[in-house]
Amino acid sequence: MFDLRADDLADLPHDVRAKLFAGLSEAKLLTLFRDWHFWSLTGQRAHADDWRIWLVMAGRGFGKTRIGAEWVRVLCQGVQPVRVALVAATMAEARSVMIEGESGILSVCSTRERPLWEPSRALLTWKNGSRAQIYSGENPQGLRGPQHHYAWCDEISKWAHPQDAWDNLQLGLRLGDRPRTLVTTTPRPMALMRRLVGKAEMLTRGKMDDNVHLPRAFVTAMAQDYGQTRLGRQEIDGELIEDAVGALWTRAAIETIRVITCPPVRRVVIGVDPCASVGGDACGIVAVALGSDGKAYVIEDATVSGAGPEVWARAVAQCADRNAADKVVAEANNGGKMVESVLRGADFTMPIKLVHASHGKVTRAEPVAALYTMRRAFHVGAFPALEDELCGLISGGGYEGPGKSHDRADALVWAMTELMLGRRGSDGPRIRGF
Repeated sequence: MFDLRADDLADLPHDVRAKLFAGLSEAKLLTLFRDWHFWSLTGQRAHADDWRIWLVMAGRGFGKTRIGAEWVRVLCQGVQPVRVALVAATMAEARSVMIEGESGILSVCSTRERPLWEPSRALLTWKNGSRAQIYSGENPQGLRGPQHHYAWCDEISKWAHPQDAWDNLQLGLRLGDRPRTLVTTTPRPMALMRRLVGKAEMLTRGKMDDNVHLPRAFVTAMAQDYGQTRLGRQEIDGELIEDAVGALWTRAAIETIRVITCPPVRRVVIGVDPCASVGGDACGIVAVALGSDGKAYVIEDATVSGAGPEVWARAVAQCADRNAADKVVAEANNGGKMVESVLRGADFTMPIKLVHASHGKVTRAEPVAALYTMRRAFHVGAFPALEDELCGLISGGGYEGPGKSHDRADALVWAMTELMLGRRGSDGPRIRGF
């Protein structure tokens, strides 16, 4: 009906859009209203044809269910009858989401095209003879035997027996010349999900915010409540977030020490892991506060990337000013002297402590990780980039996080060490008895 799609028309002036729709009859407008080809967003469409597994790994609200329902509708309304397997975590979810949901198969089919739905048989039947049978990840044996042309798997990360159910399903996809499987799911770290990411010929990623059809107020509220937390990155942004084997920090553990505010502050230290050249690694800048309860609180990650010494030294000064810091601790092995000279040149009067790394970076991080385990260190809010680096530090040495180096994590370690692991500890001078 239109050569353009809805997301293309959204960029046109209002009067131009009005003219395009003015000439359409009521019947054509109704047809357009139900036309998935017109309304689907770029990320919701198959961008290739030669595929066997299409993995749509996206956040909630992206439109995953609609993608699956529309795909099944088109297949089952074709000239030749086909058999489709609909697999959900449970039979109840298959019915309530994939079949009867607001974006389910019955909803996307017009009254004239709607299939016969027999809940007692867990079966959809189209007029041309196409059939879609529902199955559950709770019962892998139910997929042993039946044959299908196609399969739609929903929320595979919730299946009770993911690998067994998947294997039995794939062994039954032996009808037709091009058996295919569409997987629509919110990502969760699990063995089958990892294999599918590497195996799928077509991989679609998406966020809740990508779906312009959602109410903006809802999207904004979700971002405010959950944005940048592990839950938000997984459930809203659709990120597959995993923990490295042997990591000093785990994401689940970090979630337990996340707080909204910190108690009255005794002092603040800025940890700096310098970068000696422009365009090199980032300069890690992390502010850590010592609370009145004697515990440490990460309050800001002010790290800058690709900047020269004067730029990141200025960022250090600004971070210190914002947080009323009383000391800057900088590694002297790699540009630490530059931090001091640049700050002094700008009349920066705050005490600067230059520290020399006599041990490996991971070795220095281990006692700091212990502070988290003992619940003596907390994060005020979320610091996703910093937390990704922390979770990439491996006990005994090694780094499996993002990027080539862990500058943010190193800066945190310097600040935490100064505040909590110095000679005087976290509570000032102590009296030793003999």
